[in-house]
Amino acid sequence: MNPTRIAGPTGMLALDDGGQGSGAPVVLAHSLAGTAGHWSHQLPHLRSSRRAVAFDFRAHGASDPARNRDYSIGGLAGDLGAVVDGLGLERFVLVGHSLGAGVALTYAGAHADRVAGLLLLDPIGDGTQIPAEQAASFLQALEADYHSVIQGYWSQIAGPNAAVKNRLLADLRTTPQEVVEQLFREAMRFDPRPSLAGYRGPILSVVTPHNDEPFSLHRVGKGFPHQVVTDTGHWIQLDKPEAVNQILDEFLTGGQSM
Repeated sequence: MNPTRIAGPTGMLALDDGGQGSGAPVVLAHSLAGTAGHWSHQLPHLRSSRRAVAFDFRAHGASDPARNRDYSIGGLAGDLGAVVDGLGLERFVLVGHSLGAGVALTYAGAHADRVAGLLLLDPIGDGTQIPAEQAASFLQALEADYHSVIQGYWSQIAGPNAAVKNRLLADLRTTPQEVVEQLFREAMRFDPRPSLAGYRGPILSVVTPHNDEPFSLHRVGKGFPHQVVTDTGHWIQLDKPEAVNQILDEFLTGGQSM
């Protein structure tokens, strides 16, 4: 029986692990205020041909809060590392959404030999290109009126599907304010360049039209391949599950090592 919880660096982490086949395992990392359940359309699809693992980051979903209150991107990369090490996964494909894409990239940059491919779904961008005044203004508003500001922002980026929006807002409400605020600060100072330099394997960014800007991850440095999906909110895997599954299939069959 596959474990449903595994020891992380700062507490127990909840897992959704299953599937088998000849393809490289796929590990999926959710967004800020997300859970492994955000991959509910992708997991059964992937498991028809390979092992697929989703997990909850510290203080998200059913995972424990961090004993040391470390909610940095590097700390979350440690959660990812604990999951793949604990499950004995030597080489695998990483899929990350939003902040989870930044975590996946951070891990891949430090462990390039273990990552067979990197698929980034509407990832966070180069935080060093965000004007300091803009970042400070948002963070100050968040601290001054957290619930109103964060729920307004989430509603804005959630997209047109009311059921998806309600689900995302419910997940947001269960994520501690401290965690959300600290990880927003992390995203706004995230420098992806060292990790991009460290990882040279197959990589694809799948973005909405709002994430095709100079600061977008796929435009950093020399850039890398990207694909735009329209008529969706930020959570593309929930709004457009069939399209994401098709992109996954194409990405996984495009590399001989996957």
